[in-house]
Parts: sequence; C-alpha cells; structure tokens
Amino acid sequence: MDNVWKNILPITVFVPLITGFVMLFLPGRLKGCLSALTVAVSVLLFAVSVAIYVAGPADYVIPLVEYDGATLSILLTVSPLGALLLMPAMGFGSLISLYSLRSMAGAKHTALFYGSILLTLAGAAGILLSDNLFGLVIFWEIVTVSLYLLISTGGEKTKFAATKTFAMIGLSDAALLLGVFMFWGISGTLSISATPVAADSAIPIAAFLLLMTAAITKAGAMPFHTWVPTAGENASASVMALLPAAIDKLLGIYLLVVIVRRIFIVATPALSITLSIIGSATIIIAVMVAMVQHDLKKLLSFHAVSQVGYMILGIATGTPVGIIGGVFHMINNSIYKCCLFLCAGAVEKQAGTGQLDQLGGLGNKMAFTFSTCLIAALSISGIPPLNGFVSKWMVYQGVIEAGNSASGAGQWWPVWLFCAMFGSALTLASFVKVMHSVFLSRCPSKLDKVTEAPPVMWIPMVVLAALCVLLGVFYKFVLKYFLYPALEIEGLPGISGTWDSGLATALIIVGILIGLGILFFGYARSKVRIVPTWTCGEIQDNDSMIIPGTHFYKTITSMGGLKQLYAWQKKGFFDPYDQAARVGGAFIYLLRKLHNGVLPRYLTWMTFGLLLIILIICQLR
Repeated sequence: MDNVWKNILPITVFVPLITGFVMLFLPGRLKGCLSALTVAVSVLLFAVSVAIYVAGPADYVIPLVEYDGATLSILLTVSPLGALLLMPAMGFGSLISLYSLRSMAGAKHTALFYGSILLTLAGAAGILLSDNLFGLVIFWEIVTVSLYLLISTGGEKTKFAATKTFAMIGLSDAALLLGVFMFWGISGTLSISATPVAADSAIPIAAFLLLMTAAITKAGAMPFHTWVPTAGENASASVMALLPAAIDKLLGIYLLVVIVRRIFIVATPALSITLSIIGSATIIIAVMVAMVQHDLKKLLSFHAVSQVGYMILGIATGTPVGIIGGVFHMINNSIYKCCLFLCAGAVEKQAGTGQLDQLGGLGNKMAFTFSTCLIAALSISGIPPLNGFVSKWMVYQGVIEAGNSASGAGQWWPVWLFCAMFGSALTLASFVKVMHSVFLSRCPSKLDKVTEAPPVMWIPMVVLAALCVLLGVFYKFVLKYFLYPALEIEGLPGISGTWDSGLATALIIVGILIGLGILFFGYARSKVRIVPTWTCGEIQDNDSMIIPGTHFYKTITSMGGLKQLYAWQKKGFFDPYDQAARVGGAFIYLLRKLHNGVLPRYLTWMTFGLLLIILIICQLR
C-alpha cells in the first residue's frame, strides 16, 4: 500500500470519531441534516474499507506519549482478518443508517442516536485495525460507551437496560484491561503480531481467561449474555441490529480468534474443553429460552446469543475447518440476524407492537418483510443452500475432525456435535412459531390497514437476504478468496462431506417449481366453496378464531425437569447481574443494621477494630 492509501487508515478511525462526538452536542431539530450526514459518512467508510482491503498491508503509527526514550503509541495495521471484517462492519453501519431514516423518524434524542452510530463505527474500525493491545483497549471502550448511549436513546424505558449493559460489559472490560497488563508482564510487549505465548502455566492461563471473558461477554455468550435480551426487549430494532446482532458479534469473536491464534498458544486441554462447554451450553440453553418468548425482539435476542455458541465451538475445535467455520458463521450470523432485527423493527413500526400474540396475517400485507424474514429464518435454522447451513456444516466437520484427538475437547466430540445439531433443530422449530405468529396466521381486525414498510426500510432487508443466498450458494468463492487468506490458510485439509452447492440449489429450485405447479393446477381445478367460520350454526367473528403461535411450545415449560429451570430463569437466578444485585443488597442491609446511629454500638465496633489492629501488629513483630 502506497503512502496515499496509508494515510487513509487514521481517517477511517478519526473522521467518524470526531464527527460523531460533535453530533452528540448538536440540537435535535437538525435531525434531517444529522441523519443525512450519518448515511453519507457510513457509506464513505464502507467504500474506504473496500479500498483498504484491496490495497493490501500497511501500517500507520500515532505516537501518544514519549518518556525517557520510550514511546506509547497506537499502531494501525491492515491485517488480513481485520481488513476482511472491516468491510461488513462498515457495511452494516451504512444499511442501518439508511434504515433508520424512517424507523427513527419522530424519535427523541436524534443527535445522540446518529452520533453514537458514528462513534460505534469509529471504535469498530480502531479495534479491527489496531496492532497493539493498548490501542485496542481504547477503541474497545469507545464501542462500550456507544452501546450504552444507543440503548439509552429509547428514553425512560431503556434506562435499566442501558445501565445493566454498561455494568456487565464494563466489568468484562476491566477483565480485558487486567488481562492485557498480565500479557504485557509475561511477554514484555503489547504487540498483537508478536510471538504468541504458550498458555501452559498459571499466569498465562489467567491472562487467557480474562481476555476470553471480555471477548465472550462482548459477543453475548453464556453466562455473561443477559444484557442482550434485556436490551432487546427495550431498545429499538436499529440499535439491536447494529450492535448485539452485528458489530458486537464481529468484535467479540474477532478478539477471541486473535487470542487463540495470535496472542496465545492453547497448550492446555482444559482451555479447549472450557471453550467447548461454553459454546455448547450457549447453543442449547439460549435456544430453549428463545422458544417460549412472546416478545419478537426478545426472542431474536436469545437466538443472537445461541448462535454465538457455534462460533465459539468452531474455534474451540482448534482445527482449520472448525476455525474457518466459526469465523464464517460469525459473518453469516451478523447478516441474517441483522436482517431479522430489521424485519422485527419494520413489523413493530407498521403494526405498532412486537408481541407475537397480537400479530398475524401480515404476509400478504408486508410482502418484502415477509420474504426477507423467511430467508433469514431459514438461514439461521441451517437450511440449505443458505449461508447459515454452510458455516454450521463446517463447524460440525470441525467437531468431528477434533474427535481424532485422543485428549482435550476432542474426546467429547459426540456431546458437542449433538448440542450443535439439536440446537439447529430447535432454532427451526422456534422460527416456525415466529413465521406463523407474525405472517401466516389470521390477521387481527385491528391490523387490517397495515401496509408494507417504506423502501428505505425494506431495501436494507432485501440486501441482507440476498447476501444470505449468495454466500450460501457461492460459499466456495468466499472461502477461497476471502476466508482462507484472512486466516492464512492455503487450503482446507481434512474436510469431508463437502457438498455441491450449485447442483443442490438447482434441485431445490426444481422441487419448489414442481410444488408450485402442483399447487397452482390443483387450485385451478378445484371447486372450493368459501364460507364464514361458524360454530353450532353461529358465525364467529375473525378475532375469536385466531390461534396464537405463542402456545406452540408452551407445554415444555411444564415438563418435568424443565419446569423449575424455566421458573428460575424467569426469576433471574442464572443472571450474574441479578445475583450480584442480590449480594450487594444483602451487604447494604447488613451495613444498615450495623450502623444504626446507636453510640454504644459504634464504640463497640471501634474497640473491636483497635484490638484487631493491635493483634495484627503483634503478629507482624
């Protein structure tokens, strides 16, 4: 990359950073200018990200502090994986900025919303281009603050969600910072591209676990996932599509890949087993909770958590096909999950609600939304020939290939494979409920006048749905020209069970056409008399005959062994944030009892404290 392109690197980071920061303080009445500027900057960033990827390796040093001959600086470097992920990150920003022109129309805190979008893109670019951990931590914090600001744009109802998100991710950021300092002490460098350290003793393993905690919390994996559904229940669809569904997943899994492949050598089997357990548990538990949700965005939030499990499981295998499958699934998930959240936002905008038991029959009223949602739902469920199937299939292959190992996570490969495949089946079952509840059931009378969302809302959904198809059918092209170079793998050794996507797609299309032909000719020849619905001779009104899809899997909440678990989950027993709040509340209650304003009790505690101090001093002497 020549000097002209080299100078673009800081522009990619600091132009949206400065622009977004200034926009935070502009008056909301300029929302037309702010939204247009955000779209323009985000589209420019996407174009620049493509140019950076095409131009190739380069670096740019930004010195910050120089003391006694030593310089602390931020090093921006075009690495293969970072440059690859920079394109979808900026692309999501462009599509969601366009979508928000109508979805956020009339909303409050417009300047805060659009400014935070640009801050998010700046932070994401900084993380993906940073070659030292110091710069990565700085930009990581920018994304954390942006996430808090974006969630809080929903007003009073989102305050708790924003606070919980900031607290959980902020705590994981502290783990990140501590892990970075420990790695610095071990290796003597903050460079990501330096020689990796073997995680085979106490301190390196502790540093690995701290960095891993930050990565999986940002990505939304269990047990630090609960901020995602809390945010999903309250925040706007634009916010959920941009961060938890797309960019946070990219950044969290990117950091995990960097930890596993560039910073550390995973030399202890216990670490790969830990990652496999986290991945498998995340897949199964999150999708089980998603199945019984009644709020559309909250349901999608739990699915966003579940899909992270496939990424972590693929990386945990340590095999080339598994790691590539995990990274590919990260990209694929960001695409179809972003599409699903945008579809949910369009439905909520047009119908006025996101509750599944209040929706129905919107398939013929919102044709673009229905079609794109169907494609994305099939993709997340792992149905061929869509992109979700390809990456899940590669994760399965990675798990099987890891089984050739006689130790570590490989010896438990049937368990991991069962969780991954069963999770896909449950995902499909869950989205059968979604499609029925929103698009295919009877339409409530109050939704008779619902129409399709405006073009600026459904165009991004169509683009994302098209990518689900293209990346599935032409997956070999994506692997050969993008993922292999990004992960520095020349070819994929040892993979079995590959499939011919072209032939499979052709056969699927033929089958669909035959089915449509049978349906059409059968309908044309049939003589069906359509009459109103009646019971015991009485004509029933439309709304009384609606069968809500929310009851599809209600029975599993009363099954033995699951009933109590669902009850505990609903009460927050598995939520680290809620448990920390309970412990903190108990501690405050104890302090209140001890400090009750009675002077003799204070004198007692003072005497006890002095005796304790004297005892310690005597022991030291």
